[in-house]
Amino acid sequence: MAVQLIDLKCSGCGSALAPSQSFCEYCGNAVVVTSLGDFAGRPLSDIAKLAKALEKDAATAEGDEAAQINLTLAHAYLEKRDYEKALQKYDALRDDMLADAYYGSAIALLKGQKPFIAPLLDIKQIIGRLETAFRIENKGVYKLLLAYIKLDFHARRCLRVSPGWDEEFGEALANNLSPADAASLFQILGVQQPSALAF
Repeated sequence: MAVQLIDLKCSGCGSALAPSQSFCEYCGNAVVVTSLGDFAGRPLSDIAKLAKALEKDAATAEGDEAAQINLTLAHAYLEKRDYEKALQKYDALRDDMLADAYYGSAIALLKGQKPFIAPLLDIKQIIGRLETAFRIENKGVYKLLLAYIKLDFHARRCLRVSPGWDEEFGEALANNLSPADAASLFQILGVQQPSALAF
């Protein structure tokens, strides 16, 4: 079993935080996470508490603070498998051009299903959102999700698409995809990492 260490800091005072904390013990600020991986190891009950606290903060926050709170809420709802709420929060962030919001919304559009059974219109939206995320920020995990979508939806249906899943996977590796990022993605998706996408 691999151990993943996460270095979380309070956005209010900069104090170190444990992954299980929902609030800073020094200043009382709610913990704001910046990526889906920040929820690794947190019980769903802690994520639910964090979401409840942040909903109150979101009502009064403005600008960058509001964007960060809504991104954290979207990640929390996605982790809780509340895909509709996650999608609402991610979509509210589209004007902020946050790559992780496009990435998270692509995952939320799958609604916990394998791509193979998703409607074609959803797949087109997912691909568009992932391509936008990658244009904003070159993260290998975005290309890995594209590779998975194209492997499970297009290749299983014998549909040609360019670039293909294998090219997307090669680009994911070229953009510093880590085993931890891959494991986190497939854990969020709730599926086993396909052997074709192993490295």
